[in-house]
Amino acid sequence: MTQLAGRLAAVPDALATARATLRDMPRIHAETAVGQFTGTAALIRDELPGLIAQAPGSLDEVEPAATAAIAALEEFVAWLRTGLAADAGPGRDPRLGRRRWEARLWHTLDTELGAAEIQRRAWANLDRVTAEIRAAAVELVGGPADDATVRRALDVLAAEHPDDSTIVELAGVTLDEATDFVRTHDLVTVVDDRCVIQEMPEFARGVAVAYCDAPGPLETAALPTFYCIAPTPADWSARRVDSFYREYNDHMVRNLTVHEAMPGHFLQLAHARRHVGGTRVRALARSGPFVEGWAVYAEELMAGLGFGGLPVRLQQLKMQLRMTINALLDQLVHAEELPEAEAMALMTERGFQEEGEAAGKWRRSLLTSTQLSTYFVGYSEMAEIAAARPDGVSVRDWHDAMLAQDCPPPRHLRTLLDL
Repeated sequence: MTQLAGRLAAVPDALATARATLRDMPRIHAETAVGQFTGTAALIRDELPGLIAQAPGSLDEVEPAATAAIAALEEFVAWLRTGLAADAGPGRDPRLGRRRWEARLWHTLDTELGAAEIQRRAWANLDRVTAEIRAAAVELVGGPADDATVRRALDVLAAEHPDDSTIVELAGVTLDEATDFVRTHDLVTVVDDRCVIQEMPEFARGVAVAYCDAPGPLETAALPTFYCIAPTPADWSARRVDSFYREYNDHMVRNLTVHEAMPGHFLQLAHARRHVGGTRVRALARSGPFVEGWAVYAEELMAGLGFGGLPVRLQQLKMQLRMTINALLDQLVHAEELPEAEAMALMTERGFQEEGEAAGKWRRSLLTSTQLSTYFVGYSEMAEIAAARPDGVSVRDWHDAMLAQDCPPPRHLRTLLDL
C-alpha cells in the first residue's frame, strides 16, 4: 500500500508534465487516451476501497493520494476532450514515414532481415497459406479450392460463437483442453503456475482484443498470470458485435488460447521466469519477435497435431494469414501511406477477416508501429529453430531448451543453442 500511495502521489505531476509537453497529437491517439485514462480513474475508484479494507491502517496514507490522482486524471481527460472538440480534423498524421519506421524496426526486431526482405517473404507466405486454407476448406465443406469455398467454410464455423457473457468462460474451458493436449503429446514441460482468465480491465482496452499479463520479470512472489479478453465496446451496433463474435468464434477462441496461454505466452513466460543468468538485467530485455514468434509457432504446432480438429486448423490458417498481413500493414501504412480502403480490402479479401476485426486492426496499425511485424518475423525465425532439432533430442526437450534462455532475440537464441 505504501508503494501504491507513492505511485498515486506521482500521477498529478506526471499528467501536468504531459499537458505541458504534448502538442499536435494524432486524433486517434487522443481518442484512445480518453478511454484508457477514464478507465484508470475507474480502476482507482472501484478497486481501492477493497484494498484499504484489507489494510485499514493505510487509509490516511493512501486515500489523499488517490483523491488527488483521480482529480488529476479527470482533469487530463477533460483537457483531451477539449482539444478534440476544438479540432474536428484528424490532427497530426500518426504514420512515421519510412526513415523513422525502418529505424524503429531495426531496434524492435534485432534481426538481420531488412524491411524489403520482410515484405518479400510476407507476400510469398501469404500465397502459401492461401493455398493451404483453400485445401482445408475443401476438406470441411467440399467444392472447388477457391476463395468462395473458404468463405463458406468460415461461415459454418463463425455460426458457433460466444457472446460478451460467455467468452471468458469459454476461454477457461479451452485453457483446460489445451493444457491436457500439451501434456498428452509431451510437447513442452507444463509448470504449476496459475493462470487467471478475466475480462480485460477498461484502462487497457482500445488496442488489442486479448493479452497475457505475466508477473514482472524480476518478481519473486508467486503471483498469477492474467489472460485478459476485451468485451465489445458498449457503443458498438448489434451488427458490429455480431461481426466481432463471428471472427472470435468457438474455434478461433481455442486458437487464441493457444497463442495467449498454453503453450503460448503464459507457459513461455513462466519458463522465462525460471531462467537464472549472470545478471538480472537480461530478464528486463524481452524480445518481441521471440515472445510473439513462439506463440505463433505454438498455434501451428498444436493445430498440426490435431488440437481442435479441422475447425481449429482452418482458424489457425486464417490467423497465419492475419499474422502475415500484420507485417504488410505495418510497413505499408507507416512507410508507403497505404490508404484505409486498400488496407481494409487486404484484410477482408486476402485475409478473410470480418469487417469488425479489420477495422480494429487498421486502428491498431495507426496506434502502434513495428510491433505488428514481430509476429511474422518472430514466427519465421522461431519455426526455423524448432525445425533444427538435433537428432536424438525429443520434441519436449528441444522446446524446453528453446524456452530456457529467457526471451532473447531469435538470432541470439541460435547462438545459445549452438546452431
